[in-house]
Amino acid sequence: MSLYFVALLPPKDIQDHANQIKQYFADNYASKHAQKSPPHVTVQPPFEWEDDNLSALEACLQEFTTGQNAIPVILKGFGAFIPRVIYIHVEKTKELLSLQANLMAHMETKLGIVDPVSQTRPFAPHMTVAFKDLTRKNFKLAWHEFKHRELYFEFTAISLTLLRHNGRQWDIQSEFALVGND
Repeated sequence: MSLYFVALLPPKDIQDHANQIKQYFADNYASKHAQKSPPHVTVQPPFEWEDDNLSALEACLQEFTTGQNAIPVILKGFGAFIPRVIYIHVEKTKELLSLQANLMAHMETKLGIVDPVSQTRPFAPHMTVAFKDLTRKNFKLAWHEFKHRELYFEFTAISLTLLRHNGRQWDIQSEFALVGND
């Protein structure tokens, strides 16, 4: 059994920028935990899956993406889940909301994967830059610094990425192109 999740990863230049922000949090606010995964927007939260059955999981994601178009993603400013998480805000576009809802439904129908938290609260797309090891005191200081900071990026998400936890950090397992059908 391993932990997996599915995400949209931005292009390398945006990942580099987000990684610089994560490093800033590590250096200035003693928050390094966000560095354990590449910058991403989670569309299927972490779930356990048998490594021996990885091919079924990958086939399910391949089947899903074959009918999905690439989507626009807009990163704008910063947000927070008080008292421990600071993130790059991701605009709730209809394309992103639709992709996420369709993926969750597909994974539940085909593989029985259900995220209980997602059933009790709405999808809040975000790109985490500090969490878990960000103390309440450092959160207050950092949020004061970042809440009005400007940031704006647009990109087209052209694939879904399956990530696997190796016991220390999240690694990219595989990618699935958003092929579209138009």
